[in-house]
Amino acid sequence: MNNQNYNTVHPNFKWNGISLDREKLLLAAHDLIKEGDDFERITGEFLLKWFNKKSFITVTTSGTTGFPKKINLEKQAMINSALATAEFFDLKPGNRVLNCLSTNYIAGKMMLIRSMILGFEMDFVTPTSNPLKGNRNHYDFVAMVPMQVQKSILELSKVKKLIVGGTKISETLRNQLLEVPTQIFETYGMTETITHIAVKKIEEKSFSVLPNVKIATDERGCLVLAAPRISDTKIVTNDVVELLSETQFLLLGRIDNVINSGGIKLFPEQIEAKLSDKIKQRFFVIGIPDEKLGEQVLIVIEGKPVVFDDLVFQDLELYEKPKTIRFVPKFIETESGKVKRKKTLL
Repeated sequence: MNNQNYNTVHPNFKWNGISLDREKLLLAAHDLIKEGDDFERITGEFLLKWFNKKSFITVTTSGTTGFPKKINLEKQAMINSALATAEFFDLKPGNRVLNCLSTNYIAGKMMLIRSMILGFEMDFVTPTSNPLKGNRNHYDFVAMVPMQVQKSILELSKVKKLIVGGTKISETLRNQLLEVPTQIFETYGMTETITHIAVKKIEEKSFSVLPNVKIATDERGCLVLAAPRISDTKIVTNDVVELLSETQFLLLGRIDNVINSGGIKLFPEQIEAKLSDKIKQRFFVIGIPDEKLGEQVLIVIEGKPVVFDDLVFQDLELYEKPKTIRFVPKFIETESGKVKRKKTLL
């Protein structure tokens, strides 16, 4: 991976309407650390790390299925990721973007890096659940998590292209978004891949990889990524996929979540998709031990107990139907809001 000067800031770059070069960004970073709110202080600290002499940034993974861990991401790889995003979405210098994600996580960091490297006019706002509320500006490109999208549906006409990541889009939300004129894409990625390496339009089933990414599967059927401009080594995931071509794949579910019931492998994510417009409370599907079947299907629902009609489960195959429903007061989540399924059951 070739080194380059990471101190470069595109001359078109603007932050909340103000043109900032490297020197001005460093001054702004110190001001954010000294006088800013928590999300601004975190951003200031990141800027100082981006412009230091090290060739890498240390970040923390989400820890959805295990303990969060610190990894080093090469700054050149982060620049390459920004360039691949610009190529795929046809983004240009001077495009107006909204950064409404915390720079404590890779998605927020990358929105800032894309803006500095590609010359976007970036509005930087508090990462709230409805970042478009009261905002009269229109944007060429925005990244959000599903909760923000849900809260912003009536405002999405202000956005030309929207990418949604962090967690899966529910079928209920997907159906609502089909009525929105905005170009909306669901993303696939993780901290190790420097945000998304594959995307799909919300009306599509399969993901398409970004430029210079090759895909394969291992003996488990899990996705293996070769992205030399992002990582010097292959990235082996725990996501079970079906390869449709050299550039497209169907995401079936996580190997960690697979339920083996009577010799049949069930993907909780697929069962959840069938139930997403029928169960209004937050829920997830998980396997629990069963003497006869090995594992049985359990639905865990957040909130007060309710009684469900059998019609709720009519779209499920016989072996997909839950043997048990359990209610818990509150899901256990990672700092980034992803549900820890197994810990929630403890």
